[in-house]
Amino acid sequence: MNQGHNELASSSYDSSQSKRKWSSLGESSSFDDESTRKARKVADHYSARSNQTLEEREASPIIHLKKLNNWIKSVLIQRYAHKGDAVLDLACGKGGDLIKWDKAQIGYYVGVDIAEGSIRDCRTRYNGDADQQQRRKKFSFPARLICADCYGTRLDEYLSNDAPFDICSCQFALHYSWSTEARARRALANISALLQPGGYFIGTMPDANVIIKKLRDAEGLTFGNSVYWISFDEEYAQKKFRRSSPFGIQYKFHLEDAVDCPEWVVPFNDFKSLAEENSHAFVDEYLKMPEFTELMRRLGALGDGNQDRSTLSQDEWDVAYLYLTFVLQKGGESSARKRKRENGNNRGKMYITEEDIEILGGDA
Repeated sequence: MNQGHNELASSSYDSSQSKRKWSSLGESSSFDDESTRKARKVADHYSARSNQTLEEREASPIIHLKKLNNWIKSVLIQRYAHKGDAVLDLACGKGGDLIKWDKAQIGYYVGVDIAEGSIRDCRTRYNGDADQQQRRKKFSFPARLICADCYGTRLDEYLSNDAPFDICSCQFALHYSWSTEARARRALANISALLQPGGYFIGTMPDANVIIKKLRDAEGLTFGNSVYWISFDEEYAQKKFRRSSPFGIQYKFHLEDAVDCPEWVVPFNDFKSLAEENSHAFVDEYLKMPEFTELMRRLGALGDGNQDRSTLSQDEWDVAYLYLTFVLQKGGESSARKRKRENGNNRGKMYITEEDIEILGGDA
């Protein structure tokens, strides 16, 4: 996989509730444009979602789907992360993948998310303060947490002293960058600038081909089942999309106990062109690998293979098929893994206070 990434610019996200530690990172001084308002709507949605107890999680109507998603992310991380790696986790949310990274024995972690509430929950989880019935041992890697719009902020500048990273992950979130071409380009420019040659960009996002096919098969502009629905506006009543305008194709996505906000179609061929990447089939391939099938059972997506024979409902499988995974590798020869962090120059900490959370905005 040989990839290069294009560079352009966009607007940025501002938090009015916290002190900003950096300014003028965005490339638009306006905070009133439509794309920024939509980004903040998504941020508000995820900030408002509270952490769940183990009992609440197990009672979720999509619990097996969540476990399948965890399995997918676990496989990606196991296959592409290595001991001592520096990790950039874009749209890290509440830190649900921290244990996965810990098992991969990474050396340094930077988590970035637009939702301030999610970043604070991530801090709690990293510190081991969460009131959940899970193991709470200290993580083995130092971390740094940043509240910022990954798709509108010059992370390439802000994190230049931490770069290069060995691996970048963006799980179930890259499509939020596709509201405008500028935001999509900024997302990929940040990743390209911060990854070392030979480094991997791994992620999961909605499959535009599946979504558009379901739309065209539906009688109206809304389709779904008992656990999800997707609705397009009247401007797409003809169910036709111009190839010359692949950005800004918005729909409303509702997933029980998970998501209820606007999202954007990412035509895969345009994503490939923009990222110059190669994707590959995922679930079918890895389901044939015994070690990953066993992991899937341990996580509970297929039951435990013994007394628990439960698995995803058909409606949950329908949601699972809405997504695809991707793996990009930055072009160029992989350099020796010599990091500034090895000299103690990274800003990661083993315990993160509220004041350590970095809030990035676009104005002074």
